This record gives sequence, C-alpha cells and structure tokens, in this order.
Amino acid sequence: MFEIGPSLMCADLGNLERDVRELDQAGVDFYHIDVMDGEFVPNFTLGPDIVKRVRGITQKPLDLHLMVNSPERYVSMFADAGANRIAVHAESTTNLQGTLSAIRSAGLEAGLAISPATSLDVLDYLYDVTDYIVLMTVNPGFAGQHFIESMYGKISNLKTRLTECGLDTPIEVDGNIGAQTVPECARRGATRFIGGTSAIFRSDASLADNVEHMRALFAQVMPAS
Repeated sequence: MFEIGPSLMCADLGNLERDVRELDQAGVDFYHIDVMDGEFVPNFTLGPDIVKRVRGITQKPLDLHLMVNSPERYVSMFADAGANRIAVHAESTTNLQGTLSAIRSAGLEAGLAISPATSLDVLDYLYDVTDYIVLMTVNPGFAGQHFIESMYGKISNLKTRLTECGLDTPIEVDGNIGAQTVPECARRGATRFIGGTSAIFRSDASLADNVEHMRALFAQVMPAS
C-alpha cells in the first residue's frame, strides 16, 4: 500500500554502490533521482551518468524528478539511461500534455510534479496522460527545507479530486518527509514517500534502521488486521 523511495541526491555519492546495495537489502521500493539544470531551479544535481550507474546496481524502479526547463529534450536520454518513470513540472514546458505523452511513448510512466504554489487545476486536462503525481511539500531545488504545513490540505484536496474522477493515481510526496510528517501525509492519501535527510539518510542510525523506522510509521495509519 505504501512505498518508500530514497532520494539519492542525499546519498553519499562517493559510496553510492554501497548505499544502494544496503538500501536494496533493506527492502526499499524504488529510488528517487532529482535532476536539476540550474535554470528551472537554482541548483545542479544528478544526471544520466548517475542514472546509468544506479541502473547497473539495482533492478528496482528508478523514479526521476526533472526540475529542468524543456524536459521533453531529455526524455529519450533518461529512458536510455534506465529510468522507469519521469515526473516533470507544469511550469517547465510549453507543451505539458505533449511531454507527458512523450514519456509514455518512451515506455515509461509519466508523472506530474506540483510545486507548493501550483494550483491543482493544472490536472484538469491531464488525468488521461498522468500515471502518478509528485506533490512537493517544500519548494523545489534544495534538500533540508521545512515541510510546508498547508500541503496537508493540498494532499487531501488532491485525493478528493482523484476519487471524484474514479482514479487511484499514486500520490508521491517529496520534501522533509520523516517521522513528523509521514503519518499525516499517509492519512491524507499519499502512497509513495521520498526519504531524504529527514528519514533515510539521517546520520544517527544505519540506512537499514532508518528504512525500518520509516515503515513502522505506516503502522500508525494502517488498520489492524
């Protein structure tokens, strides 16, 4: 029901293979890879070489979040590198529907990333080309930000919209997802959780222990069997 995806932007890139193998062993569900171009957001992060490298280590899904201008230019590049799904921002392209369709045509799942300031109305003409939704709970571009409390309500509103449309589209939450935020996000309708410095890559415990702790948080919202 709930899935955990470590954000590799927060990993020890000098020991990436070690971290990915440890996380595989811990039973994570997928890997989240942030791609930033220094233009759409004022930061630079991971690229196709890292995607290829991770693809060579694990068979788990690679979940790419493109924070770049004109992401349609890079779909085939990241598909060839081994991505399984790609999310793009509504503001990043002049042809959002075409970009999501191109991702699907490449054999990948297409995701729509929604920033805190972006209205959910952007979804109105995109439900049929959107396989999952990344709801940002911080402003995109940097790790270590504070969770924006009003995003709880946005998760609820998004879940309501999807339900009214008869859809069960996965809601992925990204941004300061940890012990203080996971249970409420899950109660509101989130099903995929990106773990960064607030959860998976905390320095006070092992990666495996952090994954186990994050899974234990889901028990707070799952009905007893």
